[in-house]
Formats: sequence, C-alpha cells, structure tokens
Amino acid sequence: MATWGAIIRGVIATVRGAHKLEGEITLPGDKSISHRALIFGAIADGASHVRGLSPGADVSSTAGCLGALGIEIDGSTIAGRGLRGLRGSGVPLDCGNSGTTMRLLAGLLAAQNFASELAGDESLLRRPMDRVVEPLKQMGASATWPPLRVGGGADLHGIDYATPVPSAQVKSAILLAGLYAEGITAVTEPFKTRDHTELMLGSMGAWLSADGTRVEIHRAERLEPLDITVPGDFSSAAFWLVAGGVVGNSHVRLLGVGVNPTRTALAELLSSIGFRIRRKQPRSEASEPVADLEVRSAGELRAFRVDRAMAAGMIDELPVLAVAATQAAGTSVISGAGELRVKESDRLAAMEVGLTTMGADITAQDDGWMIKGPRRLEGARVDSAGDHRVAMALAVAALVADGKTEIDGAECVEISYPGFFDHLENLC
Repeated sequence: MATWGAIIRGVIATVRGAHKLEGEITLPGDKSISHRALIFGAIADGASHVRGLSPGADVSSTAGCLGALGIEIDGSTIAGRGLRGLRGSGVPLDCGNSGTTMRLLAGLLAAQNFASELAGDESLLRRPMDRVVEPLKQMGASATWPPLRVGGGADLHGIDYATPVPSAQVKSAILLAGLYAEGITAVTEPFKTRDHTELMLGSMGAWLSADGTRVEIHRAERLEPLDITVPGDFSSAAFWLVAGGVVGNSHVRLLGVGVNPTRTALAELLSSIGFRIRRKQPRSEASEPVADLEVRSAGELRAFRVDRAMAAGMIDELPVLAVAATQAAGTSVISGAGELRVKESDRLAAMEVGLTTMGADITAQDDGWMIKGPRRLEGARVDSAGDHRVAMALAVAALVADGKTEIDGAECVEISYPGFFDHLENLC
C-alpha cells in the first residue's frame, strides 16, 4: 500500500512496501518531444497542432519563454511565426529548472537579430552551459556565460563540431542555430544520443541527414507546421518497468509509450538480466515508434555492467537502474555516468545516500556506482535532493522495502511527472 502525503505535509511522500503492482496507466507526454514540438512549432510557417504535451513544469517553462517571445499557444495549437517571427523579450527568459529549455532556446536565439538573456532557478544556474556557448561562438554568434546571453544580429556560419560530451541538448542547440547559418552545420558525437530533433525537423521539411553519430543540417527558408500526438515518456515508463519487475506478483501495462531506439537501452538491459518486458501493438506517430509495454514480476535478477557508451543511452534512467541493481545477485557496476554529477542534483551522491540509508550496499564512484545485491531494503527517511528522478527512484525502492519510507522534497516530481504518486497508489 502506498500513500502520497502532500496534502498533509506539503513536501513529504510516504510510501509503504507493496505486495504486488497491477493495472494499466497512460504516461505523461514525452518531455523531450514536447520541448521540441513547442520550439519547432514556434518557428514553423503556420499553426501546429500538438496533442498530449507533457504537463510537467519543465515543459511549462518552455511554453512560458515562447510566450515572452511573442508566440501564442492555445491548448494544443501553436501559432508559428516563421523562422524570423520571434520578438525580443524585455526581461530575462525564465527557464525554471529546465536545462532543455535553456540549451535549446540558446541555439535558436543565438541566430536572432535581438539579444536575449536566459535565466533559471538556482539549480539550473549551476549546470554547465559553456558546452553550448562554445560551439555557438564558433558559429559567429554573440554568446556569453554566466549569465547566459545570446543573439543580437551576428550572421552565423556552419561549423563541423565534435561534441566532447554526448548530449542531445547540445546537439539540438547547434542544429537549431544551423537552420539560420550559411553553409552546412555538422555535429559529431562520441556516442549516438536521442534523435527526436532530427526526426522532427526532417518531418518539417528541413534538409537534414544523419549517418551514425554524425548529423548535418542546411540553412532553412521555412519549416512546415506539425500535426502530432506526443507519445508517452519512456523515461517516466522506466520507473514502472523496474517497479513491476522487482515487486512480486506484479503485472503492469503502460499504454502508448515512445519506443524510439535511441531511448530504450534501459528496457533492453533489464530484459537481459531477467526482467519480463513485452511490447504490444507497435505503431508510429510522426516518425516516432510507439508501443504498449507490459512488465511482469521477474525471477532471480543477474548483476550487470554499464559502460560509458551504454550510459549515454540511458542517462535519465540510471537512478532507477541503481534500484534494480540492489535486487540483483552479484556486483553491478555502472560507469561512464559522470554527467549525473551536474543534473538537477548530484544524482550519483543523492542515490548513494538514499539507498544506503535504506540498507543497500552502494558506493558512488567518480562516474557511477558499485552496487552489491541482492539486499533487503528497509523503510527510512530519505531526501530527494530536490531532484525529480531521485525522488521517483527512491519511491520505487520503497516499494520493495520493509515498512514505510518518507521522501523529503517529493514535490519536485512536478518537474516531469505530476501524476506519479497517484499512479503509484493506483498500481498498489
């Protein structure tokens, strides 16, 4: 049985160990796709229709920034003003806690004939933005950090840029600037990251090509409007895939989930170590593959290793993968995940503290964790560190713990998944 204690105490979620999870849920719209649909729809020629946008606070931050730039958004309709139709904001654009908002808009606004400043909360302002500023400066843009200021009329030119850190946000920022740049703009990554930007811009008529980890884009004259339904967010589904496998007697169905191959590395790894995950009713939505996912309780789980290439493909899902590792037989090693140090929190440290408090054998390393299992977890008072993925991962751990677990700062789930604790209670 699980209870969500926000009504009583404001910021504490109380979750009790569960005997089983059963039912079906529809996940919030994919956060990555929602951000891109709003931003790309804003610079399309005409109205775009985007159904099922993520209800999370991060995507609301993107919508708010676009409103300040003169874009009208009415429900599922985005009144695109064309590539040169944005207008400058007289005040800094508030990106809230959203790194995606800040980085993608930096790429778009670097090419505009007005200057913009992008601001955010304390957590966001600690995150590294130089990885976006540097390539934009190489393209001829005016870009400084901190604070993050971009744009002002400079003509951009294409570059051939190799990203030192695999990041779909950085790649997307450069490709957005490339829509306005003379010549060809190319981005090569050390490992392939999620390709929602490439798929969406390609569907809107941008001249774009991808070959392995390299993407090229040409200057655009116009973009066609969008008409899409956003699939369910796989990163949100990840919590239920793990929970459904580690809680006994469970059968969970997740409807309409995006299963883009650049996003599903976690499901493939889980299946390889003993999780029972099935895809049903595969279909497509605006070039994005979609399916219903079903997970049943797993048997004995095997320990695993994650290297840098694998980590890049499941970076957002690694906190809940750490929970799965506490229930696997042997020593699991997750490496190549140093990027987790500079997310909404230091996720490596936050998960080590939280799971250790619950009785797990987990040691944080420079770029990952070493986790020995299986361990019987105990309910405890733990801290979300103000990080939505940490809060939800600890809630999954609580489902296999004895007694009750209290999660401080649990309101941060509003960033990406406002209905998370309601869904948890329903499945219990």
